[in-house]
Amino acid sequence: MTYVYSFLVGGLLCVVAQVLIDKTKITPAYILVGYVCTGVLLSAVGLYEPFKDFAAAGATVPLTGFGNLLATGVREAVAEKGLFGALTGGLTATAAGITATVCFAFLFSMLFKSKHNLLLARL
Repeated sequence: MTYVYSFLVGGLLCVVAQVLIDKTKITPAYILVGYVCTGVLLSAVGLYEPFKDFAAAGATVPLTGFGNLLATGVREAVAEKGLFGALTGGLTATAAGITATVCFAFLFSMLFKSKHNLLLARL
């Protein structure tokens, strides 16, 4: 059932974002930032851990999971290093994911041409 819950929760988060894009004038960038901030807020009030236990990857893969990871990293770093940890904790906790994203984006940009580049080549 974990796979089903993960699929349903992750899909629901995507549906909510798509409805916001289609039915409102909110830009995708604001929606993405809203999801990250929602993850941080849910983590701050202690609701993200039960949500993550229920939805597994459906809660950790979307941007709400990134917000939770930032908040968790800051909380742990502040407990360990004091106020300086508030500046470094989020970056330390998310460094592996950000590095993987940059590396994979570079790799795929070298292997494939985007439609945008193909359209420019025709002009």
